[in-house]
Amino acid sequence: MSRSPAVQETPCATRLWQRLAVFGPYAPLVLLFVVGLPLLSLSRALLMLWQWDRVAATGIWGEMLVQGVRVDLMQLGLLCLPVVFLMPLLAISPLWRLWRRVSALWLIVSIALLVLLEVASPAFINEYDTRPHRLFVEYLKYPGEVLPMLWEGFRAHLLGGLVLIGLALYAMARLVRPWLDQPRRWSNLRLWLVWPVVFLLLAVSIRSSLDHRPANPATFALTSDAMVNTLILNSAYSVAYAVYGMRHEARSSEVYGKMGEEEILEHFRAAREMLKDPRPLLGDKEIPTMVEQSAGVRRERPLNLVIILEESLGATFVESLGGVPVTPEIEKLKKEGWWFEQLYATGTRSVRGIEAVTTGFLPTPAQAVVKLSLAQRNFSTLASILGRQGYESEFIYGGESHFDNMRGFFLANGFSKVTDENDYVNPVFKASWGVSDEDLFNKTHERLSEKHGSGKPSYTLVFTSSNHSPFEFPDGRIELYEQPKGTDNNAVKYTDYALGRFIEKAKKSPYWRDTVFIVVADHDIRVRGDSLVPIERFHIPGLILGADIKPRVVRTVTSQIDLPPTLLSLLGISAVHPMPGRDLTREPEGLPGRAMMQYNENYAWMEGNQVVVLRPDKAPVHARYDTSKKHLGAVAAPEDAAVREKRALAHSLLPAWLYREQRYRLPERK
Repeated sequence: MSRSPAVQETPCATRLWQRLAVFGPYAPLVLLFVVGLPLLSLSRALLMLWQWDRVAATGIWGEMLVQGVRVDLMQLGLLCLPVVFLMPLLAISPLWRLWRRVSALWLIVSIALLVLLEVASPAFINEYDTRPHRLFVEYLKYPGEVLPMLWEGFRAHLLGGLVLIGLALYAMARLVRPWLDQPRRWSNLRLWLVWPVVFLLLAVSIRSSLDHRPANPATFALTSDAMVNTLILNSAYSVAYAVYGMRHEARSSEVYGKMGEEEILEHFRAAREMLKDPRPLLGDKEIPTMVEQSAGVRRERPLNLVIILEESLGATFVESLGGVPVTPEIEKLKKEGWWFEQLYATGTRSVRGIEAVTTGFLPTPAQAVVKLSLAQRNFSTLASILGRQGYESEFIYGGESHFDNMRGFFLANGFSKVTDENDYVNPVFKASWGVSDEDLFNKTHERLSEKHGSGKPSYTLVFTSSNHSPFEFPDGRIELYEQPKGTDNNAVKYTDYALGRFIEKAKKSPYWRDTVFIVVADHDIRVRGDSLVPIERFHIPGLILGADIKPRVVRTVTSQIDLPPTLLSLLGISAVHPMPGRDLTREPEGLPGRAMMQYNENYAWMEGNQVVVLRPDKAPVHARYDTSKKHLGAVAAPEDAAVREKRALAHSLLPAWLYREQRYRLPERK
């Protein structure tokens, strides 16, 4: 970067670097924040003015600007990391000249990148109703198609953007020029002593939170308007987070084998016939799993729905399912409603259970869709389905709702309200993961009481958290199952106690007769075992009660994905939707049923007690699951082995394809 007549330092730039000299080799980092923060804030303000009708409707424009600065600090901190790691090696005496050149180039490129993405934002928002995200990166793989498209359809944007980026490069080159002549004022010792402090400050800036989890886009999902939420971000952060999320999508279900789209759908239809599913597929090419579901229960008006998703409540904690006796309340309640004897989770993490129970989506080896970029809008959920029936939907949690991107996913896909840790006044007990389940259920009772009589049906998703390490809960509530206090068995018993007290209050409340409740686990705790898939650790309890629900024992093998369609029928809702699960209100008794389980790299497809386990780049394994011994044992391939293997493969490939092509959505309103 030699001196040239076209790029000369200015008196202002020289004075600026003289003032920054106090920061020694760290001066370029300081300048990035000095230039970057006003730049990003100005861009955000202009975008908000452009979209003022939607921004004003939220009533939080001031908070958006403040929270935006927080995101900008996170992004600028991320940009600083590479040079901060290099600094102890390059900013020493012998390499000072090299350090000045490297840091100057880094500063120019960083500002140019920020300008590029902000300049691209209006056209991207106009086209996709969101800030640049993963598509911005994916389109770079197709320059032959994308460049002509930009020239033909966005010529003014393209030319204007190139001019602005050129001006930014020129201005930064002039601004940075005096740095190339700066003498070295710090000793090596001073450089190394200050380095840990700088690194710590950057870590705090990037994390942007003193809570258990760092801030992420869901932290800034402050409204139910997904596009407005993205305005709070900056486009560099939006793209960076999307790229980070894409690494979880790279390993799709194709690790088990390949199958054409038509063949996938053929085996999907065959499985529906095996299960005697009476709901007709509509043959929609864009949404191939879309069915027309008529409610199995006729009602004058639809009921409310409350889903209580219990953290880590596997069958291992339910005595009648072969576990330890720490859920006496559930054992009593199971006689009052639908009790599932062979219900299986789809995965091993909360986000996977949320995916299955709230969207009915099949599992994949990739991350659950709650965290994946293409599912952050227009993805079919129970909330969006019920929203078309006039329902208001709320998520109630005792902890930080941005964990696992829950807040962002829910608000973008049908939920209108999120209640989390910050909404509890004087909680009974606050633990590492948030307020206690006692507080959670008290809040739920309060919200359900407020909603009753409003004239609008409601859907409430309640997610517990007390049964999570380090297993903290208030004293004096239960007789401990074991010592010491902080164990999973004691925590489950406390959660069960809190659930029991809530149901007691609910039964005495007017909303009980108008509401269907379901209590179900997200997954079991510490899912592990010596078999390819420890099916016994996927076994979870499930109970539907409330309103006029009559006692019933469901003995067929059932998956979490079967719950949403079944709940629609019990509510009295007929709907068109893409959920592949079964409606158990219309299924004949005596069928073996089916379930699917994603366990790390392995995928189990279970029909009755017959299991096919798919493994990456290996032949499928056939096994039989003994429910009494809770053991999965390999068996010789049955006569219909090839059919079962293809059925398993088709159902492992189907969700990845639906997600990738964005075909898991509701039909457009007519």
